[in-house]
Amino acid sequence: MAYLARRDHTPLELARKLQHAGYEEDDIQTVLDELSQRGWLSSHRFAENYVTQKLERFGGQKLAYELRQKGVEESVVQQVLEETKDTELERAREVWRKKFGKPPADQKEKARQIRFLQSRGFSAETISRAMHRDTSTE
Repeated sequence: MAYLARRDHTPLELARKLQHAGYEEDDIQTVLDELSQRGWLSSHRFAENYVTQKLERFGGQKLAYELRQKGVEESVVQQVLEETKDTELERAREVWRKKFGKPPADQKEKARQIRFLQSRGFSAETISRAMHRDTSTE
């Protein structure tokens, strides 16, 4: 309960922490089942909170990868990220503006800006659209 009092966890994260603390596998599974039944442990709630916290800085690809690494089921990842698709392009533009603010001066700078947005988890199509609009209007 102390782990869940601090923040939401996925069942996988909580199981790893309990294993590290020395609890037996059977006891861990019993506790996880009980917490899930009571609604205190939810991968969906964890995913929603995680995405809300990271949404301004990262694209869908990175968020999906991180959620999968934390043990969130694929169906939950897809469902939670589906709700953010409408804002992906605007978020990419905003991340680009905050970091660079002006169009690239040459191909080398353009490549650097693209790599930065890729590292933030935005798709190639989103990056192209975000940079094309911003570089063509300034």
